[in-house]
Amino acid sequence: MDAALGLPILVGLIAVALLFDFLNGLHDAANSIATIVSTRVLRPQYAVFWAAFFNFIAFMVFGLHVAQTIGTGIIDPSIVDAQVIFAALVGAIVWNLVTWALGIPSSSSHALIGGLVGGGMAKAGISAAVWSGLSKTVLAIVLSPLVGFLLAMMLVAIVSWASVRSTPFAVDRAFRVLQFASASLYSLGHGGNDAQKTMGIIAVLLYSQGHLGSDFSVPFWVVLSCQAAMALGTLMGGWRIVRTMGLRITKLTPMQGFCAETGGAATLFMATFLGVPVSTTHTITGAIVGVGAARRVSAVRWNVASSIVYAWVITIPASAIVAALTWWIVQIFVR
Repeated sequence: MDAALGLPILVGLIAVALLFDFLNGLHDAANSIATIVSTRVLRPQYAVFWAAFFNFIAFMVFGLHVAQTIGTGIIDPSIVDAQVIFAALVGAIVWNLVTWALGIPSSSSHALIGGLVGGGMAKAGISAAVWSGLSKTVLAIVLSPLVGFLLAMMLVAIVSWASVRSTPFAVDRAFRVLQFASASLYSLGHGGNDAQKTMGIIAVLLYSQGHLGSDFSVPFWVVLSCQAAMALGTLMGGWRIVRTMGLRITKLTPMQGFCAETGGAATLFMATFLGVPVSTTHTITGAIVGVGAARRVSAVRWNVASSIVYAWVITIPASAIVAALTWWIVQIFVR
């Protein structure tokens, strides 16, 4: 274990972690509200309040399995120190800001994981990685949007069959109401999976400094702080990405918005209970593409979807490179 940090440095690092969590909420607000805004069920200013509330209360529903994975299952906790955590957070924050500025819905989750890998490997080489946890996370890059895609497509088929005798007006009115429930569930899943990633970062930092004793755990004040930071970020909104997610991939009706959110929420619930840190961005994008493709393949703007996939592929290596460079720069000043 490295030498204990002074209190100001420790507090500063926790503040940077919470800044990342805030930016995660800002960056990923689109995941929670894009469909309900694009179908005009809620105005954007009301939708962010709705999403932020369910982001915050997510800790009351889920355990802390994802925080455990991030804290101990990506890189070896024994090599974690202040410099590794700082490098990881800088790598994730820089990538989030770049993709936010460009309006690209990349994954804040995978940016953080890439930052951890980059900072850890810069310090200790390839042996820093916990390959069992990292491989599970990389597999989820493929599986989470695929599961969201399939569930949303199945839901469209089921709902279309169930409402075949209803008038379009009755269907539209019913699903405008039901979208409140589906958006709530998705926001709950988003808060449950994403906020836990920052909890894991702060907890492993405290653990590395001996503040948690011999056993890794997540203090309740860390849970509340991370949920609050994410909810506040969601309140600020991410309007550039909302436009991409809700309007540019495919045109959505309230019924399709309900199916996309419900399929995405089911995927997030499963992943969070299993402790898998998935990307909420990947999940809802897969679900939105699924409902568009269920109507007809040409309904999806595949050029937009493909550009999003490119961002997914480079997120972990890009944030890892930024984190590794940050770690080396820090060494220059420390020495």
